[in-house]
Order: sequence, then C-alpha cells, then structure tokens
Amino acid sequence: MGATLSRDTGPLRAGDRVQLTGPKGRLNTVTLEAGGEFHTHRGVLEHDRVIGQPDASLVEASNGVRYLALRPTLADFVMSMPRGAAIVYPKDAAQLIGQADIFPGAVVVEAGVGSGALSLWLLRAIGPSGTLHSFERRAEFAEIAQSNAVTFLGGEPENWSVTVGDLQELLGEWCTPGSVDRVVLDMLAPWECVDAVALALSPGAIVVCYIATVTQLSRFAEALRSTGQFTEPLSTETLVRGWHVEGLAVRPDHRMVAHTGFLLTARRLAPDTVLPAPQRRASKTDFTDEDVEAWTPGAVGDRQSSDKRLRRTARQAQSQADAAASRESVGVDAPSDATVSTAGRVSGASGGDRKRDGMA
Repeated sequence: MGATLSRDTGPLRAGDRVQLTGPKGRLNTVTLEAGGEFHTHRGVLEHDRVIGQPDASLVEASNGVRYLALRPTLADFVMSMPRGAAIVYPKDAAQLIGQADIFPGAVVVEAGVGSGALSLWLLRAIGPSGTLHSFERRAEFAEIAQSNAVTFLGGEPENWSVTVGDLQELLGEWCTPGSVDRVVLDMLAPWECVDAVALALSPGAIVVCYIATVTQLSRFAEALRSTGQFTEPLSTETLVRGWHVEGLAVRPDHRMVAHTGFLLTARRLAPDTVLPAPQRRASKTDFTDEDVEAWTPGAVGDRQSSDKRLRRTARQAQSQADAAASRESVGVDAPSDATVSTAGRVSGASGGDRKRDGMA
C-alpha cells in the first residue's frame, strides 16, 4: 500500500543526502550517518554537527572551516548520484519537459533508463496521478536507476514501472494502440522504435528523443518523415552560459555548458492524415541507402561500461537507497515527490566527493 509523502523541510537528519559547499565553492555530497565523518585534506567535519541543524545552515569542521549544508535539489542530486550510464543533464531535461509538454496525469513511456536522472524529472512532471513506464535493455542500469530513485524519493514510486527488454518488442504487450500521451527516447538507435511508437501514441501526442550525435539526429528525423505519421520533426540544442555579476563587474563567465545533446520532437498525426509535401529546392542533402547504413549503431559507436564498473556503481546506489529507506524503519517519514510503494523492483529481471562541472 503506497503513501503520499511530501518533501521534507525540517531539520537535517541521519539518512539525508546533504550538499556541503566549502569557502571556495567546492561541492561535496554526503549521506549523513550518526557518528559519521566527512574528511578533507585540511580537517574533519563530524556528521553529528550537521544532524539536527536546519536546512541551509553553516557548520564548522575541526579546522575552523565552515560549510553550507543544504538538501540537494533534484538538479544537484542527478549531478552527484551514482551513474551506470551518462545522464540527461538538467538543462536538457528542463527543455525536454517543456517541448514535450509533459503534464500532470500524463501516460508516459520512456526507453533508455540509464542511471534514472530523466526518470526522476518525468516522475516529478507527471505527478502521482500520471503513469511512467520505462524500458531498459540492461538489467544493471535498471537496478542503478531504481536505487537512485529510492535514494532521492525515499521509496519506490507506485506509478513507475521498469521493464528490462526492448521497447519495440514489448511496448505492444504493455499498452493498447493510441493510449500513450508521450514517448521519451534516450537510446543509441531510436529509429528502430518508430513503428512501435507510432502505434502506441494517440493522435496529437508527442514523441521526443534525446540524441547525442548529428548522425543519429539525421537518421531519426528521416525515419519519422518516412512513416508519414508524424509532423515535421523539430530539432534543437540548448546552450547555457552563466554570468559573473558583482557590483559593476558584470561579464559572461569564462566557461559555459555548450553542447551535450540534441532534442527532436514530433507529433502523431491522426489516421489517414497526409501532410502537404514541403516546398523545397533541390539540394545536396540527398542520400542513398549506403549512406544510411554507414550510420548504423556500430558505425556510430556504442561505448559500453565494463561489468566491474557497473557492479561497483550498483553497490554504491543500493547502499544509498538502503540508507534512505532505513528512515522508514524508525518511524520517520522519508522525503518524496510522489506516491511510493514497497512493490518489486524490476519486472523482467531478478532482482562522494564531486566538483560542480558547470551545471546550474
């Protein structure tokens, strides 16, 4: 039986993830433990000095250095959580939710869970009345993603299910045709899923894809066009540049977060709807089947994480999830954004320190 929980705004307590900001702006994310210690090369900060303090408090280490202790936002959390695969960065997740018009109560299908960063954003956007069903080909990634969700939410969301397997093979078993509001793809070869996605989406519904390279972007756009079942694809990228603002010294930062990936969106057309042919001049963009084959997943390159690294990351994620879930055993509500459940983890499968890398 699930329970609706609200985000905790009370004092910091054991089991909480806390972001410690030093005097030079260095960020360290730790999980508070009674009797635990945070070590630096200059001194030690005892966790007991932090536990019981209000959020956003200054705490002093043994060397007199003071740290600002804050509960991490979702953007902070996804940047420091254990990763089995590369994540969708907050700047792209925010644009994705906006461009795909993810709304409370939506039925959303996600393919490519990775480490669970985008899943957490989607769960927040759809709220407890929505449904998120995710597909992930690798059981190790699914386990890491769900452990990260438990760490941040304090329990497993009742409205989120994860299936280990291929979306194009299993989507038809999970949903009836035309019943899905949004499909979110984050995978190496999204063009393989076009037929299954078109069948699942209702008229006017949206497919959005996070794509790493221009070759993948081009091939997926052409795959959508070739079906005749979608509107003209819209492709964008998001660049973020911070500014230094101090008195009259106002200038752009020396570094910025530039390209991380592309977003491509398109809407499902009603049955038998045929768009007028675009009026374009002939150009050098024509391509042959041989050109397309040169952009297969193998040619694009699929860098895999080693099994040893995945096992280590899974243990780290599970340890953090156990620490967050243990708060329930002492009768204290855990923080969460959604309805949580103690149901099984993954269907289809058994089963530190950081420095901000430029993300706001």
